[in-house]
Amino acid sequence: MADRTVATRPFTLGAGSFTLDESTGAPVQFIDAESPDRRFLLELTSSWHSDEHQWGSGFVITDKGAVRWNAPSDLEWTQTSNRAIHTASQDLRIVVERDWENEQLRERYTFRNISESPMSLRSVGIQTPFNDVYEGASDALAQAVHAHVWTGGSWAWVLAEPMSGQGRTLGLIVRRGALSAYSIESRNPNTLSNARGHIVLHPTDAGRNPSAFGGQTPILLAPSESWTIEWTVGWYEHTEAFIEDTAPPALLDDVAVPWTEPLLITTSQPVVFESGEVAFTDDGVVLRAATPGLHTVRIGDSATELLFHAPVSEVVSDRVRYILTHQTAIERSGTLSHAFVPVNTETFLTQLTNGWSDWTDGSERISMAILIQQARLRGLVGDDADAALDGWAAFARQHLLDSTAAPRRGSQDHHTGPRLYDAPWLALFFAMRAEHLRSQGAHDRAASELDLAACILERAYELGAERFLAILQSDAVERVANDLEQTGDSHRAASLRDLLVVSARSFVAAGRDLPAHEVHYEQSIVAPLTSLLASAYRLTGDEVFLPALEERIDWMMAFGGPQPHARLRDISIRHWDGYWFGQRRQWGDIFPHYWSTLTAVALLRLPEHMVTPDRRRHADNILAANMANFGRDGWATCAFIFPSTVDSEPAHTADPLANDQDWHLVMWLMLDEWDLAPLR
Repeated sequence: MADRTVATRPFTLGAGSFTLDESTGAPVQFIDAESPDRRFLLELTSSWHSDEHQWGSGFVITDKGAVRWNAPSDLEWTQTSNRAIHTASQDLRIVVERDWENEQLRERYTFRNISESPMSLRSVGIQTPFNDVYEGASDALAQAVHAHVWTGGSWAWVLAEPMSGQGRTLGLIVRRGALSAYSIESRNPNTLSNARGHIVLHPTDAGRNPSAFGGQTPILLAPSESWTIEWTVGWYEHTEAFIEDTAPPALLDDVAVPWTEPLLITTSQPVVFESGEVAFTDDGVVLRAATPGLHTVRIGDSATELLFHAPVSEVVSDRVRYILTHQTAIERSGTLSHAFVPVNTETFLTQLTNGWSDWTDGSERISMAILIQQARLRGLVGDDADAALDGWAAFARQHLLDSTAAPRRGSQDHHTGPRLYDAPWLALFFAMRAEHLRSQGAHDRAASELDLAACILERAYELGAERFLAILQSDAVERVANDLEQTGDSHRAASLRDLLVVSARSFVAAGRDLPAHEVHYEQSIVAPLTSLLASAYRLTGDEVFLPALEERIDWMMAFGGPQPHARLRDISIRHWDGYWFGQRRQWGDIFPHYWSTLTAVALLRLPEHMVTPDRRRHADNILAANMANFGRDGWATCAFIFPSTVDSEPAHTADPLANDQDWHLVMWLMLDEWDLAPLR
């Protein structure tokens, strides 16, 4: 398609510049002088980014009707400001004022009731089209940004961070008024998984999802009364400088803790916590929850959610019982009856594959088998789980592996061919099963299972795993190689390790030129890459891997933001799995998504001298936050879709399907086994 262009006016902005649309007065692009190729906002060259989503456009839903604004009816310019008037309807006038005399762009959006009767603004949405897209690894790292959104009331902001983790950030900070929600638009089969969509900021979204983000309150205007939200946009050298400029009303060292532990909030603001006890200290308050779960906390004019989670070992035991009770395919014949499948947690009806690969009885569902095997090894479940594990092992051998030990995606979709992602997961299961069988004295059976684990990994490398960043690949290779070594097969162990090291060297040489996977560029590419390089250094001691590791850690950490919310802090942005894995098939940001735990694994398995206190703290935050996906008696969700709405459909809710979320528990148990992160 032909490029669309608009006439713009350029202006200096601190350490960079920005351009404004000559006909609307709205920002078109922000440019960092030190990184001129980076685009902080979407450009009209994207087929799905239209004029109607231009920065500062928006909509209002009122009790008198709904309106949108885009092109102003009147626009006034000076050298350092402009003023756009939108006569949205006979009842509502919107005035957008901008000035940029100092180091920052200041924007004010004023909504005035011009009718002769009261008006209720039930939803107000303002477009902020940050360039959060994945065209490919090299393009994303050089040109795109992660938009970390925090809509906590009067304390609200957006931090647009380069995907490389290097260079200046662009920060939006609310200075007057409040933001209570955000939504996502343009998420559909056209944008698929490689674009986050359009980010819309909301002073309120009560008209579309009144319960979102702890509750949305309409804005009430008397005749001739107005309401204003004002924010600034500017450059920041690093995240710490940005957070300081937001004037935080509170300091939260933790946003997720075990429910029996206290949580400290350092603040001079009043704190409201209706889900437990509040003890006042000289510096703030200490909260203790009455029950496990996510609980709303109000701090002055701001609000957030904090997580007090049940003990991990208890959640694991509950999940195993739930899986064995509700997530088996017992209606099938033969070994097929031993498969673990997704289940609707509202109806307890298991989900058929329906030709949809992410609902199969293989692939990500392998996490359930691994979790049960881990729980059995640790004594978190009894020997009544052995029959299920024996049955699943037979099912996997017959239906999830072909005659060459290549992984199939599931028993019902042979047509999709081998899936390299599944190889390390199957290898981990059979390696853990071998350990269990050895502990039971069944040494011949254990040797057979370990041999199969090795065969699966060897076959994966034959199929191209050297240039594929399969999740937990390096962890599986290290485990299987160590087990082979301990059982006397040093030659085979060395061969597997050599394959890992060759792969790591190829990715060091590739630099930013990473191959596309199921998504062109994502955290679950970068975190396995980081783990791969750390494994290679552990095996060789070759310092060529160290600078490569530091750079990729920056890439990995850029996916997570500093928001003071249990579902958000340090959690990697991911925004497609509600559609692929969920029952409701809804796009939109998933917070927290269990693969964010890969970042914790990668950080804690770094060379010892690289595991700084900050990195350990980030890892601990991620592990605790993902406990939000589990509830009482083994309940779980594969996706909490975080925005208030996605393409105007209500969200901010947990999908009812328990599907693939158990990987988080699997990884925490692995970290505990390695003495890197004790269960809490």
